[in-house]
Order: sequence, then C-alpha cells, then structure tokens
Amino acid sequence: MQETPRKVFLVGLTTSQANLTYELEELGNLARANNLDPVETFTQKLERPNPATYFGKGKVEEISAAVTTYDVDMIVANDELTPSQIRNLEKATNATVVDRTGLILDIFAQRAQTKVAQLQVQLARLQYQLPRLRTSMSITLDQQTGAGGGGFTSRGAGETKLEQSRRRITAQMVHIRQELADLEKGETTRSAQRQNNDLPNVALVGYTNAGKSTLMNRLLARFGIGASNDDSKQVFEKDMLFATLNTTVRQLTLPDKKQFLLSDTVGFVSKLPHSLVAAFKSTLQEAASADLLLHVVDVSDPHYQDMMTTTNKTLQEIGVSGRPTITVYNKADRTELVFPEVTGENAITISALDIASQDALIDLIKQHVFKDVAVVNLHIPFDKGNIQAQLAAKHTFLQEDYDDTGTLITVELSTNERETFKDYIV
Repeated sequence: MQETPRKVFLVGLTTSQANLTYELEELGNLARANNLDPVETFTQKLERPNPATYFGKGKVEEISAAVTTYDVDMIVANDELTPSQIRNLEKATNATVVDRTGLILDIFAQRAQTKVAQLQVQLARLQYQLPRLRTSMSITLDQQTGAGGGGFTSRGAGETKLEQSRRRITAQMVHIRQELADLEKGETTRSAQRQNNDLPNVALVGYTNAGKSTLMNRLLARFGIGASNDDSKQVFEKDMLFATLNTTVRQLTLPDKKQFLLSDTVGFVSKLPHSLVAAFKSTLQEAASADLLLHVVDVSDPHYQDMMTTTNKTLQEIGVSGRPTITVYNKADRTELVFPEVTGENAITISALDIASQDALIDLIKQHVFKDVAVVNLHIPFDKGNIQAQLAAKHTFLQEDYDDTGTLITVELSTNERETFKDYIV
C-alpha cells in the first residue's frame, strides 16, 4: 500500500545563471516521484550560495520558523550542497536536509531493475555518501539495503552504525567497480555481436518523461517480432520521471523487410549528478555507437527548449556527440501544432500514439540509416537457390523474372551486401 507522502519544503537560490522557476517546478516533480509532498517553496536571490548555510541568515531563520508552523521535517534543496551546508542547515532548522543530487540518487535507486543499473546507482550513492557521513542524508542512504528499496519515506531494514569507516565504503566501491567491469565485458560482447549483424542501430535519447518508451512500445507493437502479444518484449512506460533506467535493445522488421535495432535509454534531467552520469556511461554505450539518434522532445512542455539544451549537454558530457540526429517533437497531440509534419531532413513533429506519425518517423529513419542502399539487378543461377532464399529472407524483391539459367532479381542492397553478392550483380 502506498505510504502517505511526506511533507517537505522546496528551497532554491536565484543566481545570475539560474532559471529558478523551471528548476523548482522540476524539483517538485522529482520530489513527487519519490512520494514527497512539497507544501511550500522558499527562494532567495544571491550572487552565490552562502558557503556555510546555502541561504543568508535571515532566510534560514524564516525557514526554521516555518518548519515548526507547517510541522515539516524535511527540506529539499535545488542545488548540490556541501556536507557543511547540510549539517549547518539541519542544525539551524531541526529538519533533515536533502539536496537535489541526493533526491535523484534515491529515485534512481528505487527505479533500478537490472543488476548493472543497481550496481551503477549503488556506486554513485557511495561516492556521494563518503564525504557526508555525519549528515541525516547519510543515515537515510545507509538505512537502505542494497541499491534499491527504502527511500526517504521509509526506513528499511539493515540499519548499520552511522560511523561506518571510509575504508569500508572505499572497499565497497572497489568491489562494485570490479563487478561492473565483469558485467560490462559481457554487454560489450553482446553489443559487438549486434553491430556484426550489419543492422543499423537507432537510439532514443532525451529528457526523462519525453515519451521515449511510449514511442518504442508503439513501434514494437507494429514492427517487433512477437511484441504485440508478448509483454516481455515491451519496455516499461509510465507518466513519471525516470521510469526507465536500463537500456533496452529490440529489432524492428519493416513491411519491406528492412531491419534495424532500436534502443531505449535512460532519460536526462537538469543538474544530473556527475557521479550518475559517469556511472551510466556504459548503459548509454548503445547511444554512443548508434548510427542515428532520435532526440525525443516533449513539445507540449513550456520548458522544452531548456530540456533540449540539458539533453545536448549531457550527451556531450558522456561522449555522445556528433552523431547523426533526428529531433522528434513528441506529444504534439497536446498542442495546437500540426502533426505529423517533417521539417527538413532532421526534425519531425509527431504524437507517438498516432499511426500516421509513426509511419512518417519510420520513413525519415529509413532515409538516414538506409541511405547507402542502391537498387541492383542480380542473376541467381538455379543451382544457387540458397542465395536467393538468403536474399528473400531479408528483402522484398522489386522485380523477379526468369531466364534459361536462373532468376533475375531487382532488389535494394546496402554497400556491404553489394560486396557480398557482387558475383551475381549484372
């Protein structure tokens, strides 16, 4: 049964570089995604955070008084705070202080499903926890067993002493890194095998909750093998932040028998913790090696341009830049925009729920990933029926005829395929 949301305050600073309204709205969504209930927001305009207490003295006193008035015992800060800022704020307000990084780490911990994702989150949390052993945040993290479970709203079993040594945490981190290295070797091998299959790889990237998983599931239902009646082939989708953490790769086969791999990746958010970005680099290797990126954007969100900027910055940070990209302006059904509408070679406005939109997107994808395809004429001798069968399994023949010695076929082949079947080209 869902626990009653824990009441919290949201706090943030307006600096010369901050878009505080957007960031606090997002922080509220992050809080609600972790079963927290933001009941009030406090802001202050400063050139830079107070190194001791984040806010100035007067604002800290105001928040402290409000903690008593509202009967709130948790404060969620919009920025990553230093250990001393957390300790001093907790002492001044008598409330647990959680910063944006800690909040995101906790959400990731609860969402992680695969072994790799759980280890990646656990490593990031330990890196975050190490300098914060004397804060309430450390107690919260320490009381959660493993990489998942628990949270700010529940106090899980397995509580250990607060004074756990740096040596023990460091040893845990070394052990996790080794486990990840072993698991990633296997994933690297699987990824290499997929690339050796000579299938183009298309990766969905974008802000969390932009509709990537919804789009993937709609395409899988139409073009995936067995996905329409096999839930295990689908990816998890829900209208919440970070619904999907692990990368899922599925093969699509189009009506003309053209095939490509489609991968769904973890979504991004502004101020994504550096430790998480580093931890999830391996998870995002499908995007790094993709032939084409689909940058999915929730065009119905008034802050979608900020979200696009965040996604592009994060992609650069993890080393995924310079890849061919189609910007997919999704959720147009929630706006007054016309859809589907292709705007140039690299952008399209769609609704993932609309079949015409799906078809238009597929056509645009084909223009990018099958651009080396050329129409050729082949002559396959009758005694080479296995060659004809091999071609028929992956291609729709544009034309088929016969002469005295074999079959005349007109078909679209990629550069590699033209090399493979060069002995039969006429």
